Amino acid sequence: MKKISHSPKETLQLGKSLGSSLIPGDIILLNGDLGAGKTHLTQGICYGVGLDEGSYIRSPTFTLINEYQGKLPIYHIDLYRIDSLEEIYSLGLEEILFNQGVTIIEWAEKLRSPKNHKNLILNIQDRIEINIEIVSESEREFTFNTFFPEPRSLPIYTLL
Repeated sequence: MKKISHSPKETLQLGKSLGSSLIPGDIILLNGDLGAGKTHLTQGICYGVGLDEGSYIRSPTFTLINEYQGKLPIYHIDLYRIDSLEEIYSLGLEEILFNQGVTIIEWAEKLRSPKNHKNLILNIQDRIEINIEIVSESEREFTFNTFFPEPRSLPIYTLL
């Protein structure tokens, strides 16, 4: 499913709507170029999960992992500075991924198996993948793909 956002405000609202429907253990994988809006979407997701809207949410480019407390724990991971699978494995992400929080991973394409790009490492199976394309200075195209054993209705299907 695809959605077009015409402004950062719409991107934030899209994230809030998605975040409001997340449940413990959900994993969100974000792919997109620099400046595509991954962190802005993440801000909205965090607010939708119940983080106070006055909270400062920043990309963990240098810290790699930020943790926030909404209605559920929120783990925001940024793999931009990671160069190898060995570095990913050394982060110990399994403990974060398979808990009762919500995990959001920027630059998730780095989790693709080098042997088969359809597969993800770290045994990530159930997930929401969001690809973000820059359409113009203010417009972004979001492509949502869900991978769950049973279909789930997400409010993003009715937005924008």
